[in-house]
Amino acid sequence: MEQEHNHEYWMRQAIAEALKAQELGEVPIGAVIVHHNEIIGRGYNLRETTKDGTAHAEIVAIRQASEHLDAWRLLDCRLYVTLEPCPMCAGAIVQSRVPQIIYGTTDPKAGCAGTLMNLLQEPRFNHQTEVIPNVLQSDCSSLLTDFFRQLRKKTKGGNPA
Repeated sequence: MEQEHNHEYWMRQAIAEALKAQELGEVPIGAVIVHHNEIIGRGYNLRETTKDGTAHAEIVAIRQASEHLDAWRLLDCRLYVTLEPCPMCAGAIVQSRVPQIIYGTTDPKAGCAGTLMNLLQEPRFNHQTEVIPNVLQSDCSSLLTDFFRQLRKKTKGGNPA
């Protein structure tokens, strides 16, 4: 099967990255950057592990892809991420000139690919990114819902009141 534009195939790769974050106790968000049918950047949420508020899946993947291409412009690339990008990540995507992002589920608290605002397609910027939402939406949403459900159980179980 041709994988080049099989968004579900590549989103499953991003989900695999999200599971790595979950294993570390991080919020399970994952991203991959695909260039000419090859993953050149992988990332998953590492904020707690690194104590770095910028260690979002997309930022980690962008840094890796830029290193791979030896360029800050990620032209001819697609970014797959399990959760709609936040303002910081949307800004990084625009600044990196990523032409297309595909995300799994919306983020009602910080989504900047159309939910709260759309920084990726802001016409006043010198670059706009095509957005394809809701690929494997239920899988991506369940990752987060299950994670936070388990976290609440641990918090309630660990706090005798």
